[in-house]
Amino acid sequence: MNTQDTFKFAETHEWADIESDGLVWVGISNHAQEALGDVMFFQAPKIGQQVKQGEAIAVIESVKAASDIHAPVSGEIVELNPAVEASPELVNENPYAVWLFKIKPSSNDSLANDLNQLLSLEKYRSGPGA
Repeated sequence: MNTQDTFKFAETHEWADIESDGLVWVGISNHAQEALGDVMFFQAPKIGQQVKQGEAIAVIESVKAASDIHAPVSGEIVELNPAVEASPELVNENPYAVWLFKIKPSSNDSLANDLNQLLSLEKYRSGPGA
């Protein structure tokens, strides 16, 4: 896993981390976990599910609210984080170290297009993650 400086962010507060194996690890931003408060439940997408960038594909719930999690890139869900499924509150401890699921991008071209629509950490912090 890279550092948050290399992550790309969606305006809907998800982060995407592109790993050397080509998979995209997905989590929620610190801003999102702070707004949610104590996370109690995570409804994960299904392995093998095809997703499109921006599509609501999962739900995270806290004592305060429930929030959709959107796909930051298009592709196929290939792995879920079993630690988060067992203990969703891990997201509150360090949201940039806790991934929720992994996406195998549809193609390199679609990944490049999707990444162009996401924000750098600096742009995210000065905009939706402020």
